[in-house]
This record gives sequence, C-alpha cells and structure tokens, in this order.
Amino acid sequence: MAAHAARSTPSRRGRAGLPLPGRDTWAALLVSAAGRLGAAGVVALWWADTGSVVGAAGWLTGAGRLTGLLAGYLCAVLVILMARIPVLDRTLGTDRLARWHAAAGRYTISLILAHAVLIIEGYALTGGTGPVRQTARLVLDYPDMLKATAACALFLATAVLSARAARRRLSYETWYFLHLLTYAAIFLAFGHQLSNGAEFTGNPAARAAWYALYATAAGLLVVFRLLAPLRFGLRHRLRVAEVRPEGPGVVSVRLMGRRLGEMAAREGQFFRWRFLDRRLWWTATPYSLSAPVGPYGMRITVKAAGGHSAALARLRPGTRVWAEGPYGAMTAARARSRKSLLLAGGVGIAPLRALFETLPGDPVLLFRARTVHDLVLREELDAIAAARGARVHYSVSEPPGLRLPMEPGALRALVPDVAERDCFVCGPPGMAEAARSALVAAGVPSRRIHQEAFAL
Repeated sequence: MAAHAARSTPSRRGRAGLPLPGRDTWAALLVSAAGRLGAAGVVALWWADTGSVVGAAGWLTGAGRLTGLLAGYLCAVLVILMARIPVLDRTLGTDRLARWHAAAGRYTISLILAHAVLIIEGYALTGGTGPVRQTARLVLDYPDMLKATAACALFLATAVLSARAARRRLSYETWYFLHLLTYAAIFLAFGHQLSNGAEFTGNPAARAAWYALYATAAGLLVVFRLLAPLRFGLRHRLRVAEVRPEGPGVVSVRLMGRRLGEMAAREGQFFRWRFLDRRLWWTATPYSLSAPVGPYGMRITVKAAGGHSAALARLRPGTRVWAEGPYGAMTAARARSRKSLLLAGGVGIAPLRALFETLPGDPVLLFRARTVHDLVLREELDAIAAARGARVHYSVSEPPGLRLPMEPGALRALVPDVAERDCFVCGPPGMAEAARSALVAAGVPSRRIHQEAFAL
C-alpha cells in the first residue's frame, strides 16, 4: 500500500531535550513509593516493639517476627494489586500490575518460609527443645496456629502451581481457580498475626492500623471484583449477536447491549468475558476487542487454544454475557507521536486491528502468521489501509520465502523511520520477545515499545 503522509507532532520534552516521563511512569513511581513507605512503616513498628536482643535465640526470634510482619503486609498488597482498580489498570497496565503481583508473591512465600523457620529455631533455643517438638507445640498450643499452618500449606501449593514449569501444564481456567486459594490462605493467616504478634497484643493503634489495611484490601476486592461486574452486567445487558468464522480455528463473536457508548472502552483494551452457556458460565476469560465499540456492538476475535476458546464457536445468538472491564493500557494514550508501527502475530492481530483503524497519524501494520489462511481479518485490514492511505504488510511462514525476518535490518528496510515510531506489539510470547529485541536493536527506545500480556 502507499504510505500515508502525516505530519508528526513532537512529544513533550524537558529542558535537556529528553522526553519527559509519561503518566504511566509517574503512576508507577508513586505506587512503588507508597508500597515501600508501607514496608518502612512495618519495619518501624517492629523496631519500636523490639528491646535489647540477647543471644542467638533473641536474634532468630526477632528476625522471625520481622519476616512475619512483612509477609502479612505483602499479603494485603497482593490483594490490592489484583483488585483490578480501574485507575491503576489504565495507567500502569494489567501486565505491569501482574508482574508486580508475581514478584510480591515470590517475596511473600520467601518471607513466610523464613518466618516459620526462624520462629521455630528461636523458640526451640529459648525453650531448650528440638525443632520438631517445638513445631508441634507451636501448632497445637498457640492460638490460631492450626489455621496459620493450613494457610502456609495453601501458599506453598499456590507457589508450586505458579512455577513456570507447572503453569505450562495447566489450562488457564484450572490455574485461575487454584490460584484463588491464596484468598483462603490470607483469611486463615490473618487471625494468628493479631493473636500471636507481639507488636499487636499490647498496641491498640497497631491493631487498628492492621485491621484498616486488610479492610481496605478486602473492600477494594469486593467493589471492583464483585460489585462493579454486577453493575456492568445489569447496566449493559450484553448478548451474543453473531458468531462468525474468520480462519482455521478462529471466530469473531459480536455482542450487542444497551448504552455501549458509556463503557468508555478504548481500542487495544480487553474485557474478561463470562458467557452464560452451560459449557462456559463457570469462568471469565480475557479477550481483546478486535474492533472499536460502535452501533454494531462489540466484537472479539478468538483462536481455539483450549476448551473455553474452542467452545466459543458453538455459542448461540442470544446467549447472555457478563463482562468485566475495560482493562489494559495498550491504547493510543501511550503514543508519544503521530507515527506508529504495529506488529501482530497470529490472533494477536485482534487488539492491533482496532488500533490500526483508530490510531491518529501514520500507522504501519506488520502482520505475521503461519499460513495465508491464518491472516484473519485481512479484508478488513486492507479496507482500513485503503481508506486511510496507510501501509499494511503480511508475512507468512508457509510457503517458504514469504516470511519477513524479525531482525533490525529487515525492520529498517520495511519502515526506514522505525526508530521514530511508537511500536505496539501483540502476539505469542516468542514472537513478542523477538519483536521487542529487534525493535530495540533498530533504535526504538524501550519506552516507546508498548505491549501487554493479559492472560494471567
């Protein structure tokens, strides 16, 4: 296609001529600072309640108390990070919040294990007993310790299931429901923190602050994970209007409802969809919008990659749909200029097709797939390119010789000004990583490469 001539507008720059941080960067800094400030407050609470430490037993017990407090604090942080708070999701992005959640989870598990080992060893030295006998005494004789032991077991089970090797063997739905065990673990562990924690037993202010922290986390969870989806469903009354095959194993599902314009959904975002069909009602799965929301309704385009996605092809018109969202920050708001490059792999074309239609200025789309038949939505993409005077390039692995290599030289040959563009990437993990590496090597700053993984 012929290139579309569009005048680029400069991005915001500081006095030194460097691009100023975007809104997402400032939000990340503020949220990170708030989290660290809370951790510092926990350490201060421990310090204020810790007198002189004598001997190995004192050091072990003191370290055990500190790790326990930090683990309890991070449990609340874990819930807040995954409460799907709209202002955080739309500024930081779902994938960044998920990465923070995963990192906080690893720290939490490590602190829980350290807390258990240090307390057992410290108490065993103090009482002159062995670790095994001391463990039995702690679990059986101390208040709420049976529940805390069950919570520890649930945390460890979740950690094992979240490991990359185990995660690859589980379906999204199975992993998701097993991951919900962390809520049960946090509930079971909460009581023993207050009944056994020396920092709380004689400090009403500390107890009140701890209750407030957990009440805030629970309140955010109830509001944004339960009440907001309920309100959304009653407000918009979504139903399946049409299911249309797009390619091998790929279908588009069009949905109609009420007051769709009030959703404020942006191109590039996704929803978590719960189709009230007997095969699908029990799980909500994330799928991107593959077209702007308009008079024709909403649309998602999905490839059969598991039981849930394969069952969408058998949906009947009229099926009720409950949705949560919109989520995600891979939208036009991330762009810092009026020139963009969109790199799609396979069904990753879905959110980029919507962006290709609506991004202002001069968008260029590169769509990679295995075969020509896997280039879904191609007629729409060609029509958009023709209407906008934009460029779209296709690359396939079969037949041989038609695949554009994902390397810096090939990108610069295809898009000579690639280093000046905002780049949006969506596709399988291997393709997305290769694209990011090639873009960086081609001179694109990391801050102008936008991608988001939402299948958490």
